[in-house]
Amino acid sequence: QAQLVESGGDSVQSGGSLRLACTVSVYSVSKYFMAWFRQVPGKDREGVAGITSDGTTNYADSVKGRFTISRDISKNTLSLQMNSLTPEDTAMYYCAATSFKTAPLKASFYSHWGQGTQVTVSS
Repeated sequence: QAQLVESGGDSVQSGGSLRLACTVSVYSVSKYFMAWFRQVPGKDREGVAGITSDGTTNYADSVKGRFTISRDISKNTLSLQMNSLTPEDTAMYYCAATSFKTAPLKASFYSHWGQGTQVTVSS
């Protein structure tokens, strides 16, 4: 069974940067549509960024220009570079994958999930 393990979450000050990583086992990150989601208590899981098997990316409006999703096929990892962080970015961040070639940033489309990594941004 596919396994996704996130890392890189931390506490940072507003304006700072973090880089999250998701290590994937069993299948190649180049063959699935993969995405990052985030969730705060009491709210639905929110799609942040996605990347197709051919490398096409898309982003939620709230993170465009600040976050960058990428993958390293040789290491089979997915990354999320987060810059200019604000307290509104505070959340648990999850890596997700779907066998669809492309998918909207909606949690119901994704069948594989990591356990999450916490990002906290203080003002």
